[in-house]
Amino acid sequence: MRRGAGMFGLLAALSGALAVLAGAAGAHGHEGRAAEWLRTGAQYQMVHAVAALVALQMPKGRAAALFFLIGAAIFSGTLYAMALGWPRWLGAVTPIGGLGMILGWLILAMVAARR
Repeated sequence: MRRGAGMFGLLAALSGALAVLAGAAGAHGHEGRAAEWLRTGAQYQMVHAVAALVALQMPKGRAAALFFLIGAAIFSGTLYAMALGWPRWLGAVTPIGGLGMILGWLILAMVAARR
């Protein structure tokens, strides 16, 4: 890992661990819509945890990693919360996390283009 990226690396690893837990809960502990929300959240969170780790290997990749982690936390977190019975209006917040993940990819593309 690049120097100074330790905290983001730690957060990305913890995000990956949470994604595995949510995916397991979706596969074994819940049914119906709740299981779908858990599986979808887990899939997106895992992909973006790995993407954050990749971004951290690139010079100037921290901003992309930050957007991946925050976007996935909002996107997946709202899905997890609804699966656990929190209000459905949180679904209106979920796309904000998706936008964060998209911005992360666009930033990563700019970083890659400049290399």
